[in-house]
Amino acid sequence: MFPFCCKPNTCYQTKTRENYRQHQLEFLKFIQDHLEASLAAVSAAISTIEAQVQLTDPQEGDAAS
Repeated sequence: MFPFCCKPNTCYQTKTRENYRQHQLEFLKFIQDHLEASLAAVSAAISTIEAQVQLTDPQEGDAAS
């Protein structure tokens, strides 16, 4: 993360802090995208299983009678 190409007397700390914050923002957005994709997959799986349960329940009710 250290900008080795910069001169020692320039705004080294500010640049490093800005780079760190930019990197942190990009990382958090990556995590957010990953979590949103995972949540969408879980929601789809839940919907699929709920639909399967609704299709299976009436058949089980007839078999038990």
